Amino acid sequence: MKKLLDQYATFNHWANQRITDAVLSLDEHQQQQVLKSSFPNVYATVLHLWDVESGWFQRVHQHTNVLFPSRTFNPSMKEVVNGLLGQSGQWAQYVKDLSEADLHQTIAYKNMAGEPFNQELYLLIHHLFNHQTYHRGQLVTMMRELGAEQLPGTDFITWTRQL
Repeated sequence: MKKLLDQYATFNHWANQRITDAVLSLDEHQQQQVLKSSFPNVYATVLHLWDVESGWFQRVHQHTNVLFPSRTFNPSMKEVVNGLLGQSGQWAQYVKDLSEADLHQTIAYKNMAGEPFNQELYLLIHHLFNHQTYHRGQLVTMMRELGAEQLPGTDFITWTRQL
């Protein structure tokens, strides 16, 4: 379990770097253009990625008052990308420093609706990285709709082939 989550954490940071490089190649109009997806545009989707990584990081560190970046200021796309990549780097280091026993500790947290839950840490970490993969896939589709032709591969297997 530990080795796989270490790999997922490193992969997540790598994939976020690749997708955000592509996002930054879009002009501001493209980043803000309304498209049909879970979020209204590329900007909001990347901001959601950062919110999620930040929110879960705070939860697993037992913060009682989780603060999401999107609710504290109105960042530029470059600030969103820098925040996401910084948070992804923190996740990679955090997971690397965990022991196998740490992964099985039960974490008490509340979801965004304020409902309380108790789950093992490894499940929360796995959920986070799976969630991020889902939304990176949406970003690829959104960017294709915007006319981007050179999009990076962000599959886990692509990352493993570079090891």
